[in-house]
Amino acid sequence: MMEFFAEHGNELVNKTWEHFYISLAAMLLGVLVAVPMGIILSRVPKFADRFISFIGILQTIPSLAILAFFIPIVGIGKIPAIIALFIYSLLPILRNTYIGIRDVDKGVVEAGKGMGMSNWQAIVKMELPLSIPVIMAGIRLSTVYLIGWAALAAFIGGGGLGDFIFDGLNLYKPSLILAGTIPATVLAVIADRSLAILENSLTPNALSESQEAA
Repeated sequence: MMEFFAEHGNELVNKTWEHFYISLAAMLLGVLVAVPMGIILSRVPKFADRFISFIGILQTIPSLAILAFFIPIVGIGKIPAIIALFIYSLLPILRNTYIGIRDVDKGVVEAGKGMGMSNWQAIVKMELPLSIPVIMAGIRLSTVYLIGWAALAAFIGGGGLGDFIFDGLNLYKPSLILAGTIPATVLAVIADRSLAILENSLTPNALSESQEAA
């Protein structure tokens, strides 16, 4: 163990950072695109089911095929890996945002509008806070998946912990496979718990308690 860290310690730190960076970039892009899109789709439910089904079809395409598809367009490296992972992040976040917003009690929303809230204010102050648990469930699920799938970035020179895994498979070295697998698992657990804490802090009960304490 000590010999491994002496030989690969710096590389392990760099690969772990690359893995985290690729996963985080894809997840943030997914949130920035899927959450607003889910809100819009909640206003057009007839179109929403077809569109979400289409995104679901994209999820069935093998990840390696998507990675290979973007190579002629954006080359190799981290960019095509982030784009491919971004596509895979969309469905859980989009579907949960749509369901969360759709299932908010319409009576509560109408009461807010009756008090003078605009549509935008109703979304920001009522619909989004009330649907946070459902939206965050989609983000957490997507994040854990992305951290696992980010290992495939190694196939196209994107770096990350997948380099260790595939080197270990090619060289028949279990220590390299473990060096890629264990940190990725730890990253997924830390990300999930961190998002759970963020979810708790953003729920209406937590927000009201913090406001009362202030």
